[in-house]
Amino acid sequence: MSDLNSCHSYKLSLANSQQTKNLGFSLGQSLQANTVILLQGNLGVGKTTLVQGLGLGLGITEAIASPTFTLVNEYTKGRIPLYHLDLYRLTSQQTKSIYPEIYWEGAEVEPGITAIEWSERLSFFPDNYLEINLLFDNSASDYERGRTVIIKMYGEYDLDLSFLDNFAEIDGL
Repeated sequence: MSDLNSCHSYKLSLANSQQTKNLGFSLGQSLQANTVILLQGNLGVGKTTLVQGLGLGLGITEAIASPTFTLVNEYTKGRIPLYHLDLYRLTSQQTKSIYPEIYWEGAEVEPGITAIEWSERLSFFPDNYLEINLLFDNSASDYERGRTVIIKMYGEYDLDLSFLDNFAEIDGL
């Protein structure tokens, strides 16, 4: 993406999809409006699961589903809005046509959190964002195998993500 000007980066080991959802929940409780989350990872690794937890942490009661075919889902009934984009079916050139900057700039919509799955397909990036890369832990053989999550902050953010230092100790939802 871009050069890392990060305040901090975090590497977490999550045992299963529930812990992935718990991470999203914790982020939803702590992040503020105008936060952009760029999600990366293979199919089925938990990008949507993380966003579902994010919505719960924001107090959104509506079911959160991947917008693979609709491209954008807007959830406005939480602490702050959540804009969920999925670029899986688009090329970098096609992503321009959905104007993702509308969401991260908050110019035409109420400022909120913008979570973008398959963000590597963006043709340009916001100045400030969290990059969350989810990777399967290949040492486990079952469906509920763990994940490694790498979180990096790019640009200028004044975020307190210190709760991530002890994330493995946080109880589930």
